[in-house]
Order: sequence, then structure tokens, then C-alpha cells
Amino acid sequence: MAFTLPKNSSMLSSKFTYGVATASFQIEGGIDNRAPCIWDTFCATEGKIIDGSDGSVACDHFHRWQDDVELIESLGVDAYRLSISWPRVMNEDGSVNQEGMAFYIQLLDRLNEKHIKVFVTLYHWDLPQYLEEQGGWLNRETAYKFQQYTTEVVKAFGERVYAYATLNEPFCSAYLGYEIGVHAPGIVGKEYGRKAAHHLLLAHGLAMQVLAKESPNTLNGIVLNFTPGYAASKSLADIKATEMANEYHNYWYAKPIFDGEYPALIDSLPKAHLPDIFEGDMAIISHEIDFLGVNFYTRAIYEADEQEGFKEVALPDVERTDIGWEVYPQAFTDLLIDLNTRYQPPAIYITENGASIDDEIEEGVVNDQRRISYYQRHLNAVHVAIESGVPVKGYFAWSLMDNFEWAEGYLKRFGIVYVDYQSQQRTIKQSGLAYRKLMTSRKN
Repeated sequence: MAFTLPKNSSMLSSKFTYGVATASFQIEGGIDNRAPCIWDTFCATEGKIIDGSDGSVACDHFHRWQDDVELIESLGVDAYRLSISWPRVMNEDGSVNQEGMAFYIQLLDRLNEKHIKVFVTLYHWDLPQYLEEQGGWLNRETAYKFQQYTTEVVKAFGERVYAYATLNEPFCSAYLGYEIGVHAPGIVGKEYGRKAAHHLLLAHGLAMQVLAKESPNTLNGIVLNFTPGYAASKSLADIKATEMANEYHNYWYAKPIFDGEYPALIDSLPKAHLPDIFEGDMAIISHEIDFLGVNFYTRAIYEADEQEGFKEVALPDVERTDIGWEVYPQAFTDLLIDLNTRYQPPAIYITENGASIDDEIEEGVVNDQRRISYYQRHLNAVHVAIESGVPVKGYFAWSLMDNFEWAEGYLKRFGIVYVDYQSQQRTIKQSGLAYRKLMTSRKN
């Protein structure tokens, strides 16, 4: 089985980057070699993680990284997207944890030896707990702590990195973590979500200043997730509600970066829900970026709601992955074209795309045909967007391997490599083999 694309597709060119992606807290383990983070605390809070698990071991990548690099190489990909654990490399007093930094430097060196491009995400949700105790992302000072952390990482890594993303999915950090509380640190309140979002975006802008100065030869940008909203009906009320939902969940993060302002919806929010915007903040946030990372999995359906303005509804009888997300590849094409029309980003990388499937290993084989189907259709959706003029330069499968899936614990498997969490044995799934065949089928 192999993924197929039209013979003339630019996605079959060796200039198009293919990769696999992971995140530090989800795979590393090695909890004794770093400071606690907000996800350690969240996992230790009863009822927050569905299976009661935590990230103390995860995929034990901290100890098995050498074998994992061999695994990445065996897939034939061009690039590996990983994130840095802030509490592994920085001490509470602001000094560098040299042991933690050395872990990443040896990992980057090995990847470079194998000519695998390194895409580094500086923040993938694992805020040091000591910073959360000072207010976390509700504290403006955290943005400046992030700038300092970025400076130390970039200076330590030198020329080893191909691309930096400041943040991964600030929507999840702000909305899921500080507004509805289903992610760490578990704070609930509409008066918190936009404030946290603003400080996250400020952190992005401040980090971009560092990257522009200290690492001008890398591609520097941000990774945003998008779940494009579609109206439940053709009624004007549902259409307006959907526009509101898209501004609240999707464009709230993209528009400040590209246009230097929040969506018009900000004018209708209660004063108590508004972020504290200081003079000069929007200019910092809208610092020029080299690329936009796009994470896409599914779409959302909205209808009008008298109290909230919009309400998400579930369509009956549609194909869904095992995490409950609708499979709707057309939304991927629509999204990419829309982003290109609105913002004209210099380049787009698909930094995450994939499917949670209830995999089973039988006689050493994981025959994940549903995931293969998902990838095939979404790769085609990206091709259509490129043909429409969208500057997509690369695609990363989420994820390299099964891992700790946040509030779902270890119940959901997104990997193209199967992980037996008891033995830590890795087995390339049929989707991983199909992805490898796509790598070898490309033209020069």
C-alpha cells in the first residue's frame, strides 16, 4: 500500500518537505531530569486524565532517543518536528540546566548527521510549574520569561536547527487551559481565556524578535491549529453565528499576527473578558514571520445560540475518527485557500495532520487502513490547495508514534508507529510503511 498523488504534483518534488512530528511531554518521560510542568500537576489531579495516567514515562524517548532517531531515518522523511521542554532546559532562577540542554544538543547533532532537517517548537504546552504559580499565562511577565528562554535555547543550539516555531496551538493553551479548563492548568472562566491568549501572542512576538536577531538563517514562525466552522443551515442566523465562532476560535490567533489587530468580535465582548493590551503590543505580535504552521484535523458545525451567540452541534451519520472528530478533507482545502486569501503568508507548512484510530497489533502487524484512508484523502486535499496557489512547502504527519494524548491519556493512538507501552517496543504501522513508500516515490 502506498499513498498516491497526481504525477504532476509539486508534492512529489524533492523540494517539498515531508516529516513526522512529536512533542516533548507526550513522548519524553525522563521526569526526574527536569523541573515539574503544569501537565505533571494536571495529571496528578484526580479526574483530569481519562485513564488516570501521566507523562512520567510516556514513550521513554529521553532514554531511547538514539533508537528513535534510527526509526525516523528508516521512514525516509526529510524532517523531524520536535518540541523543547522548557522545564528541562531552564532552572527556576533563570539559569540554564546544562544537562537538559545537552540532551537536546546531542539529539540535534544526531539528526543533522543523518541529514534530517530539524523543526523546533519552543513551546508545546509544558509550562514550568514554578511559572504557573506566579500566574502562568495570566501573568504578562511570563511572556518575557519566554523571551529569555528562547534566547538561551537559540544561543545553545547554534546552527543545528532548520526552522523554529515559537508556539504550538496557543488556542489550546488559552481556551482549553484557561477558559474551559479541560487542559492544564485547568482554570475555568471566560474572563481568563482572552487574557491568556494575549500574553501567549505577546510571547510569540517577543520570541520572534530574538529569532530575527540571533537566528536569522532559520525559518522562524508559529504553529496555529484551525478547526474551520461551517454553518448548520443556510439561515442568516446560523451563518452569522459561524462567523462569530471562526473569529473566536480560529482568527483570534491568526489575525493579530498578520494584521496587527484582533477580529471585530473583540468590540462585542464584555469588558471583563477583554485582554489587557499595552501600547506597542500589537506591533510586537505582528512581527514578520517566515512561515505559518497549520495543524488541521477536522471541522466544526455551528448554529445560532441566544445566550452564547454560537453553539457547536454534531452531525449524525458522518465518518469519524476514534477521538470523535469528523473526517472531512474538503475543509482542509477550504481552510488553506481561505488563509492564503486573508493573510498571504510567505509559506505554509502543514505541521500536524493525522487520525486517532483504535489500532491493534496482530502477529507484529498493525493494519490501520482507516488511517491510511485519512492520510490519502488529506494529502490530496493539500495538493488541491497548492494547485489553487497556496504556498504549502511541507507536510508533517502527526504523529511519529503513539504517545500520551493529553487529557485522553494513552487511550488514543495517532502514531504511524505503534508503541507497546509495557515493553516500549516500536512497530511501524501499515500507514507508516505507506508514508515511507511516498518518500521513495518522489522525483528529484
